Amino acid sequence: MSIEQEVEILRKIPLFANIDPAKLKLMCFASERLTFKPGQSLFDQGDSADSAYIIASGTADVIVITDKPTVVAKLGQNDIVGEIAILCEVPRTATVTATSELTTLRITKDLFFRMVTDFPEMGVEVMRVLAHRLEQTTAQLTKERTAARN
Repeated sequence: MSIEQEVEILRKIPLFANIDPAKLKLMCFASERLTFKPGQSLFDQGDSADSAYIIASGTADVIVITDKPTVVAKLGQNDIVGEIAILCEVPRTATVTATSELTTLRITKDLFFRMVTDFPEMGVEVMRVLAHRLEQTTAQLTKERTAARN
């Protein structure tokens, strides 16, 4: 995958949509490209967080383990995952597992914070993404608990 293709992927993500393409190019150069096989985890719930991942291609499940593993979200191309733990400096809140061959851009905590500091609009978009994810996760867990009681 070329740097230009990676920049185009980033531009499709609301978090990065308004960032200067030259800055996105630098971000692509500074990020690491990783490939995961189906069933392989990007990270596990409880792990310490050092990076976020942008999905360039493929799919993955976000799994929260309470009484039993629960898929709370499905991810695909142009999704970003892992930013919650690096922003809040808490352990990973879920396990993310590839469900197909998955290609990602791994963005380190330092690089991510530099981007949020340089582009405050990114911070606002991060808040939107986090609020939406919290809503989805809460709804899914409520549904699972209700089903378990019946």
